[in-house]
Amino acid sequence: MELLHAAHVPSGDGPFPTLIALHGWGASAQDLLGLAPHLADNRLLTLCPQGTTTLQVGPGMLGYGWFPLVPGQPPDARAFLKSSAQLRGFVDQARQRYPAADDKVVPLGFSQGGLMAFDLALREPQRYAGVVALSSWLPEILAANLPQMDAQKGFPVLMLHGTQDQQIEIARARESRDLLQKFGVDLTYQEFEMGHEIRPEALRVLNQWLSDKVL
Repeated sequence: MELLHAAHVPSGDGPFPTLIALHGWGASAQDLLGLAPHLADNRLLTLCPQGTTTLQVGPGMLGYGWFPLVPGQPPDARAFLKSSAQLRGFVDQARQRYPAADDKVVPLGFSQGGLMAFDLALREPQRYAGVVALSSWLPEILAANLPQMDAQKGFPVLMLHGTQDQQIEIARARESRDLLQKFGVDLTYQEFEMGHEIRPEALRVLNQWLSDKVL
């Protein structure tokens, strides 16, 4: 497969409900793999691809992203769309290689990965059962590039964000919430007293949403 990735495959033959878990800026394919045992009683096939943009995160240590980030500037739309196309290719390959239930595939993204998850799901909602964005946002410049279609109406979307997030301020999440409502999606939005992280109380809401909307 084109993108390096980590995978958690449940016991049994499948097909399995599937998460495409997309890491944030400076992380790696291993970053979200630890979520798998804590979701849906460990019944999810969880695939964690790794972005191809590299950055130095410490002495001799590399982190990865989906497209370059420049503080104070909007995302580079061209780089974003190139990475998005690469990610769509990964999902196509993953559906062929792994025992994924075709009607129960959900992109989940943390931070920068949430942008990629939004693009995957809202560009082709008919291919997914919903989308999850954790500590993330949907920039208007990227939302403007998404097609408006009837299939987005009623599409399940979960956004969870920390009111103390110092990397992506809560105001950006609220702007994204309002922007998403223009697409007519079935939006579940919740805030927690936390920073740029995933706490147990957020996991509980995620589990309930997966049970209600996907499983």
